[in-house]
Amino acid sequence: MMKQYHRIQVAVDGSKEADLAFKKAISAAKRNDAALEILHVIDTRSFQNVSSFDSEMVEQVSNDAKEKLQNYYKQATETGVKEVHYSIEFGAPKAIIAHQFPKKHQVDLIVLGATGLNAVERILIGSVTEYVTRTADCDVLVCRSNENLTK
Repeated sequence: MMKQYHRIQVAVDGSKEADLAFKKAISAAKRNDAALEILHVIDTRSFQNVSSFDSEMVEQVSNDAKEKLQNYYKQATETGVKEVHYSIEFGAPKAIIAHQFPKKHQVDLIVLGATGLNAVERILIGSVTEYVTRTADCDVLVCRSNENLTK
């Protein structure tokens, strides 16, 4: 018997891998009549290298993320997902995606795109997807192809 999911989290970052994961998360939410939680994490570590920390920069990044999430929200509702929420979180993406957000929102399935990093980047900074699949407490779906997408 297949598991029925109730709350599906999809992490998006604007990459083509994340867009694919988003489409598959919509399909899964519709099949399961589940709520869809669209998550974008702003990695605050990226601001540590800026010599003059500029709150205006953080605000611009946040506004850009909010605009993208509103577009994702609109797409999800227009395709028939009944309950859709979106969130912007600040901090370490690995911990937020794998543990903090799912626990706070009772997520029972995390949907992610396969890593967009090249081999060197994975060695240096690690793959969020790899970390989430190893450590998350709930099921994780890693999307690699656009097969089986319902239109």
